[in-house]
Amino acid sequence: MKRFSWNRLTARYPALFALTLLVLAILINFILQPNLFARDTLNSNMRVFLPMVILAAGQAIVILGGGIDISVGGIVSIVNTILATRVGLEGTPEAMWQYVAISLLVGVLAGAINGFFVAYLRLQPIITTYATSFLFAGLALFILPNPGGGIPAPIAELYRSSVPLGLPLAFYVIAIVLLVWGYVRSTRFGNFLFAVGGKAQAAYETAVPVTAVQFSTYVISGLMAAVSGIAITMLSGSGNAEIGSAMTLNSITAVVIGGTALSGGVGGVAGPMLGAITLGFLQNIISFADIDTWWETFAKASIIVIALATPGVINLFRRRRE
Repeated sequence: MKRFSWNRLTARYPALFALTLLVLAILINFILQPNLFARDTLNSNMRVFLPMVILAAGQAIVILGGGIDISVGGIVSIVNTILATRVGLEGTPEAMWQYVAISLLVGVLAGAINGFFVAYLRLQPIITTYATSFLFAGLALFILPNPGGGIPAPIAELYRSSVPLGLPLAFYVIAIVLLVWGYVRSTRFGNFLFAVGGKAQAAYETAVPVTAVQFSTYVISGLMAAVSGIAITMLSGSGNAEIGSAMTLNSITAVVIGGTALSGGVGGVAGPMLGAITLGFLQNIISFADIDTWWETFAKASIIVIALATPGVINLFRRRRE
């Protein structure tokens, strides 16, 4: 009979920790907010959570490939300021969709810049994307120095109130992302992604296109950050060059909660998406319980430490017993 192994369990079910925390967070939320599962409340929560859920999915792809993207918050801010200033409160739906397409291209371009520096020039991912985060944040401030602008109210309302077939729009977006990831995971690119993240040199020696895979992960991350920026703009209805400033750390926290190893090659996308929803419920708990906001930062840091340390602590006790 095989002994229990936390490492084996989490390797097989990387989203287990995120799912456990999510259930706990939902239970606490339900105590504080008894109407949690009412349609309006559910829709409200999910539309608020969606931008971070999308961003965490993109961040997970980069980290699975052995990198990290500190610039995603800056990309979110650029997209937000573009839509808020170029579409405007009096803009037409045609203008909105035109600039949505432009925003997606901006996200892809930003990701390609990161990918070029990291994959082709072999620069350190964390330093490179930390530097480009200032570049992107500066561009957002240049586009919109002060909060303002916006998008047409009917378009914002479409995002806020749409419940196709009785389910929040966010559920369909999340389902699409998961279906796409399920397909990608089964392709050669999916296998290459885990190989590169697990051990890039070994992958290179087995003819895996390491550079192309690494470059692609940053392009995907940039694209997902742009989608996140579109969602948060439709949620807020206005522009703010600092709207994405706190989202980068949250996306990394969600990835860690979701069981994706920061070293790369282990995990998935579903777990980080659950992790992002968990963080959303955590913010709700702090708000409804009237707890000082610094506890939110403390809780996020504690979650990361627990997620990283738990496997090692369990194995340490096991070795001592033996």
